[in-house]
Amino acid sequence: MRHTLAILVENRFGELARIVGLFSARGYNIESLTVAETLDPQISRVTLVTSGDEATIEQIIKQLDKQIRVLSVHDLSLRDHIEREMALLHISTKSGTERTQVMRLAEIFEAKVIDASISAVTVQAVAERQRLEEFLQLLAPFGINEIARAGTLAIGRLSAPTSREQLCQHEGSVKEHYG
Repeated sequence: MRHTLAILVENRFGELARIVGLFSARGYNIESLTVAETLDPQISRVTLVTSGDEATIEQIIKQLDKQIRVLSVHDLSLRDHIEREMALLHISTKSGTERTQVMRLAEIFEAKVIDASISAVTVQAVAERQRLEEFLQLLAPFGINEIARAGTLAIGRLSAPTSREQLCQHEGSVKEHYG
């Protein structure tokens, strides 16, 4: 089963290498990996997608939790969350008709044409993984000359009201671990 992990780590040289090394040493596959600073520049958020059964994912989380500079690990797959991927695409358009068709598809999929030439357009698409795959299948007949995909970004839903007290407790536990 596919799992999306949200990992908060100290923003220090080599921390990503430690996490990737942990996966490599144990033979776990990383399907997608994104890393960026949080609102606190001393903390980075790693969003990592991997696959495995319950026991494997539990083992991965335990191993990550043992890392000194890992502040928290959450399996977002266990709760309601939002995931998005981004792709930049160069798509062939041999005629004005094809260019119009690609632009219509982009509109339907809420993508944006961000550059154009006589023979191609560049499209930016942000969507759930399955929706992005559907878009790519429809564009394939035109000829996708090049694609650059960003890894999965994910965040928990705000579907249930979270009290200020719960937020402060969570922030305090992260800072306690970090501090």
